[in-house]
Amino acid sequence: MNSIWNQSEYIIRKKVFSVVGAKVHIYNNSEELLLFSQMKAFKLKEDIALYTDETMDKELLRIKARNMIDFSATYDVYDSETGESLGALRRKGLKSIVKDEWAILDTRDNELGFIKEGSLFSALLRRFITLIPQQYNVEIGNLVIPAYRQNFNPFVTKIIADFSEDRQGVLDRRMGIAAAVLLCVIEGKQD
Repeated sequence: MNSIWNQSEYIIRKKVFSVVGAKVHIYNNSEELLLFSQMKAFKLKEDIALYTDETMDKELLRIKARNMIDFSATYDVYDSETGESLGALRRKGLKSIVKDEWAILDTRDNELGFIKEGSLFSALLRRFITLIPQQYNVEIGNLVIPAYRQNFNPFVTKIIADFSEDRQGVLDRRMGIAAAVLLCVIEGKQD
């Protein structure tokens, strides 16, 4: 497996204002670029490719929406190097009205775990005051990982993906990064 997936912490940045579409940069904790994506503006069906750099020569990961505009959208995740399907991430539409929640699915759409916004109070407050940064936990079995936290910046969406508490490697880092990108791109549209 590519060494990019061996990090315990990733920094995901998306510029809020971009004419050609969103640009997402993913760095390690030493601020070295690991992955890059440029998404086209005004797409009805998300198809996100992650590349090793801004030249977009080598694709490592692909995240594809199953349907056009969907309240409870499902996004399939593929390893572009091997062609392997890694599973999917499904937004829990109705639950996400109050508190954002995603299901982590295996390759047969069985639920393996969840990604849930941390505090109900913060989630409700954030619906009215968008300046409050989000935090998400990954829940797989009995393991709860406080994996994603957003830093507030009005011009750049920044999410820290910290998998250091997942010492057993329960969450495939490729799925973890796909989730971070979706939190940055999809949940970012909800604000």
